[in-house]
Amino acid sequence: MEAIQTTTLQLPSYLYGSLSAIRRKAKAEGQRCAKQYQLNGSYPHPRELRTIAPDELVFTHEVVDFQEERPAWRLHEYWEVLTSLSDTLGKSYRHINNSHEPFFRETAWGALFFAICGPAPDSAERTAPRLKAVLHSWDELQHGRYLHQKLNTFLTLEELMTAACGWAMDAWCPERVDSVRSRLEVASERMARATREDCVETILRQLPHILPFADRQKLNHPEVVTDLASWREHLTTLDASEFERISGVRPGWVLQRLYQWDRQLDVH
Repeated sequence: MEAIQTTTLQLPSYLYGSLSAIRRKAKAEGQRCAKQYQLNGSYPHPRELRTIAPDELVFTHEVVDFQEERPAWRLHEYWEVLTSLSDTLGKSYRHINNSHEPFFRETAWGALFFAICGPAPDSAERTAPRLKAVLHSWDELQHGRYLHQKLNTFLTLEELMTAACGWAMDAWCPERVDSVRSRLEVASERMARATREDCVETILRQLPHILPFADRQKLNHPEVVTDLASWREHLTTLDASEFERISGVRPGWVLQRLYQWDRQLDVH
């Protein structure tokens, strides 16, 4: 009789423990990664992976992780590895991103980290492979119980991706589809194929949902920066770097662009 194959979720062992212990181990891991990168331009796999037990939680956001000495899985602390790696190499993370992120996205835990915690910008070009990586590891990631931005709210993978990446689904797959997984598949495919014109149209379509969250008390020119016709013209003036930051249509970045535009109008 053949053994039944089961899928489990594994994380690097250095991401488990108290917050101080994890940060210490993560710093050392970043230094280890930097050393190998300096030797041959590659990165080592974690020395040890541990399987997440059914009753264990994975913290994915520091806002709910306030019991610092409580041993726990803290996926969000992979940021400490990135910081240590960059500091040791004396390079910005953006400089090494093209070699680092794709390598670790091939793991289930890396795919999840970069999809929900990854460095900005959340452009269409960068978000698409992140979502695709999560989809590739979907069955494995479903074995986790997650704690994201709300206390005592334990999430399934579907709930976590809705909470963390719902903005991408809302912008790039507004249609009703069968499941979160299906919406992510559609959204990631559209983001991967998106031209600048596609991104412009998606931004304009989402603006009525985003603009109500703008703080009008901070705006000197609300009649301009909340006008859809003005937005279409404004988007044509952005250089590639400026446009990249909002091309994925993450609301926070679009609002940041709105405030920057409002300030620019003060000097013209």
